[in-house]
Amino acid sequence: MKRRLSRTEEFDIMKLVLDKFLWLGFGIMAFGLYQLFTLDFSNGLLLIIAGAILLIVFMIIIVKEYEMIA
Repeated sequence: MKRRLSRTEEFDIMKLVLDKFLWLGFGIMAFGLYQLFTLDFSNGLLLIIAGAILLIVFMIIIVKEYEMIA
């Protein structure tokens, strides 16, 4: 039989996963900013936009999941 998680345990796991996704999006955007200043403007701008899109997609997923649970 599978063990069911309580609401607080689910929320704690969701916070851990969300934290990792936020770091990933921030890292991509920071690397894009580095590229923007040092090497190529268009490549850096594309990385910043890709990081922002990644953060928006994860935000939509988290909001949708939170609304289903609550």
